[in-house]
Amino acid sequence: MRFLPHTDADRQSMLASMGRTDIRELFADIPSEFHLKPGSLDLPDSLAEADIVRKFTRAAEANRHAGSTRCFLGGGPYHQIVPAVVDYIISRGEVLTAYTPYQPEIAQGTLQTLFEFQTMVARLLGMEVANASMYDAATSVAEAALMARRITRKSRIVMAASVNPAYREVTRNYLSQQDFEYAEVACAGFSTDIAALAAAVDGDTAAVVVQYPDFFGSVHDLAPLRAACDANKALLAVCFSDASAFGLIEPPGGYGADIVCGSGQALGIPMGYGGPHIGLFACREKYVRQMPGRLCGMTGDADCKRGFVLTLSTREQHIRREKATSNICSNQGLMCTANACYMTLLGDAGLKQVARRSAAARQALVSSLPDGVSAASGAHYNETVLSFVDHAARDRVLAAARARDIFAGIPLEQMDAAYGSNHLLVATTEMIGAQDIADYVAVLEDAR
Repeated sequence: MRFLPHTDADRQSMLASMGRTDIRELFADIPSEFHLKPGSLDLPDSLAEADIVRKFTRAAEANRHAGSTRCFLGGGPYHQIVPAVVDYIISRGEVLTAYTPYQPEIAQGTLQTLFEFQTMVARLLGMEVANASMYDAATSVAEAALMARRITRKSRIVMAASVNPAYREVTRNYLSQQDFEYAEVACAGFSTDIAALAAAVDGDTAAVVVQYPDFFGSVHDLAPLRAACDANKALLAVCFSDASAFGLIEPPGGYGADIVCGSGQALGIPMGYGGPHIGLFACREKYVRQMPGRLCGMTGDADCKRGFVLTLSTREQHIRREKATSNICSNQGLMCTANACYMTLLGDAGLKQVARRSAAARQALVSSLPDGVSAASGAHYNETVLSFVDHAARDRVLAAARARDIFAGIPLEQMDAAYGSNHLLVATTEMIGAQDIADYVAVLEDAR
């Protein structure tokens, strides 16, 4: 509805039917000091609808998006190709919903899509079971910590400082309202300190949370963490930002992860100014009853025909409050469908090709860096930290890149002040070609 249909006469009629003369009487139970006084808000004058449309159109035209530039941004959302057929399918009326299909008799198509989505996610992550689904990566990590407590009856969470700062902040916020001990293990430069992380796991630890590849793009052997968790009866929770990495590197399940969670945005979902995205969540089958979210299953009807249903749906709406494992009110069903379409279209071979191109682009960029710019060492996937001689040199690069329509990377201090102010987090997806890298390197050389 493009306007408010109630006239002053309508409002007075409704008030009269309640025995009131002024709308403020409806709020009499709220202490007067909490009431907004007329004129207390510094708001501009009202505008006609045409003027409002014009105003916001001009503001929108000032934006520059990844599709019209060379985008080297990462740190969570990534500029990756979305096949045209994905948008076509998720725009169809049959699937254009993000809500949960409670009634299997009228939602078989949606339920089947979610079932197949779960299957593909479990395969991609090397896990036994995946749900459908979570809101985003950050809340998935927080839910993994809560799940670990339910399973182990312990309340200490060990978190690597190389986990995405947004994931860490959301997790801290979740845990701050409950009886948790939160321990954060510092990085080794711009990389995960696996040895220190393993040493921090003790008998009181419910789970150790590590990102793989980490926030800086580093790839590590997680076997020492698995051994430390086994020795202390703790869970290994592995999170990720870019699911396409597992088309090339060993998935978390290959290291014996108990819980795997992260973002599915890279699998057919645009950056979209930060959303909507989707959180992927998988675990070992023996922990499935403690998993948050929903699980779609396949069954048979009275005529032995295949059917799909919600097998587990364990929030307080469905079961006793004290037994609930999640307060997730809906899922990201439309985003699940986008993920399922993308993975179906690309298949194993396509995902490997995407991952190889992304990793190769990073290697091409790092090998071409001019003097005065260095890249973090060690094994990486498609993301790395570039370091400059000082803050001014870094800012000259950003300004020069902006003038040439290049998103040169994320200033790390914007994510966490502890990182310092002379670094850029740079990502190279399969959208980055040889000419894009040449143009980026030219900016680095000219801005020295």
